[in-house]
Amino acid sequence: MKAETKAQLISIGSVNMDPSLIHRLTIPTAGPGAGNVAFFFNSEGHRVRLAVREKSPLKAEMEDGELVIRKGDVEIARGNIEEELIHCPEQAFITMCEKCVFDCKFCPVPKLEGKVKSMDEMLEMIGDVSRTGKMHAISITSGVEISAEKEVDRAVELIRKLRKTYSVPIGVSVYPTEDSTRRLKDAGADELKYNVETMDRPLHEKLCPDQDLESLLDSLRQGVEIFGKNKVCSNFIIGLGESDESAKKGIEELVSIGVVPILRAAAQHPLRKEEVTVERPSAERLLMLNHFLREKLDEYGLRADSFKTMCLPCTGCDINPHSDLE
Repeated sequence: MKAETKAQLISIGSVNMDPSLIHRLTIPTAGPGAGNVAFFFNSEGHRVRLAVREKSPLKAEMEDGELVIRKGDVEIARGNIEEELIHCPEQAFITMCEKCVFDCKFCPVPKLEGKVKSMDEMLEMIGDVSRTGKMHAISITSGVEISAEKEVDRAVELIRKLRKTYSVPIGVSVYPTEDSTRRLKDAGADELKYNVETMDRPLHEKLCPDQDLESLLDSLRQGVEIFGKNKVCSNFIIGLGESDESAKKGIEELVSIGVVPILRAAAQHPLRKEEVTVERPSAERLLMLNHFLREKLDEYGLRADSFKTMCLPCTGCDINPHSDLE
């Protein structure tokens, strides 16, 4: 699957197909895609996650043991459905809390009645997938049930417990607090993700009213100091109203402080349709911005393909500028 094909699939984000073809139905519980049935499709070593939607312009059917995706009569790609462990292939990707008190206008999680997993439940889930022999990493993320501080406390406790049993890399993505970076590192985390969501200042203030972008950037700088080079990343949503110029400026700002941005295609969720106007980026825009991102990563000596946990090695929802682009 060439980068142009993957960009096309991400820009559409869904296929019309028989859900019974999927080994195990999963429904994301975090981020803008929460609540949608989705699966991982792998073609020639490149992976993309697609939602299952009846009204999608793409249609997928099994032919000769492969899943073939077409747009009209034109074949787009063929490959296989990948089995997930927890949330993605080869990783136990745990969402500790499926609720959030932050009211980011593009995210459905605050509107959903998500659950809060107990420590025992999370340890049991990870133990189950570890026994498959297919778990190469553990990743932890969370909404905010009561406060960011309490989520950091739980993440620290979970990581410490996991470190007693597992030697695989552990990545963590929570909302930062004053001492979260040092505490997470000391607990045994290997990689860190604090999400900026958007680097467009006016948009961030409007769409993420409960978060402070400058504080997030300070935490990311500290993250690079404590975790080191090629260990800190951040989700950067594309399609919330930012211009190409604004996106490029934000990309360079993040890369210049040692952070690897993950350019995530924005998704319009029905629960948020009255609060935000989302323009899902075209394949051409995704490719253009990811080529720019690769140039900047190379310029600053950073690698998107060196991460072991969370979104960058998964590559299902995004174009990885080093492993997907030629």
